[in-house]
Amino acid sequence: MRARPLLSIASSTLSAAFVLTGCGGKKTATPATSASPTTSAATSTAATGTTTPSASALQAEANAAATGDIPDNQVFIRFRDAHAAYSMKYPEGWAQQGTGARVTFRDKNNVVRVLVTRSAPPTATSIRADLGRLRGARLRSGPQPLTIAGARAFKVVYTTASAPNAVTGKRVTLQVDRYYLSHAGKEAIVDLGTPVGVDNVDAYRLMIESYRWR
Repeated sequence: MRARPLLSIASSTLSAAFVLTGCGGKKTATPATSASPTTSAATSTAATGTTTPSASALQAEANAAATGDIPDNQVFIRFRDAHAAYSMKYPEGWAQQGTGARVTFRDKNNVVRVLVTRSAPPTATSIRADLGRLRGARLRSGPQPLTIAGARAFKVVYTTASAPNAVTGKRVTLQVDRYYLSHAGKEAIVDLGTPVGVDNVDAYRLMIESYRWR
């Protein structure tokens, strides 16, 4: 399964000041592990005393054995969350963790996370600031403006490396397509992560294009 063009993307050049390098990739075997999301500390809002969860960089784990592409005959089902007011398709059989404003789906080394917060519509400038706070991430591209389900959105691609395997010392590099979407005072940050060498381009395109606000 070869990668095909992903959505209609208008190029945008990111400032060279960022040291943040990202998803899809070519089909080659990679000894890796089951990816899982990391959870960062909440970001305080001094004016209101409220807290908003932040979207930390996805990171793989180094101690599991399975890895692999999402198969061409994979069945997708729609996840809906009334509280966060969105829905999105994900592969049937993947493990779900969390609900509402933060939910993840994962299988083998593949992991998808959706984080929904109250926020003004994202801009290239606000996204660069957000990326500057990501720990352990290297930016490959973006922010690139595009359209998803008729609404304006942005995409960035970054990579992260896991902690070393306790036995082999090897690290797992995870490539992540991150999308910023907004609607009616809410922002969704969708991270689609897969190990380097695993080709999930078509499946991840289907998933992000299925995103709908309610």
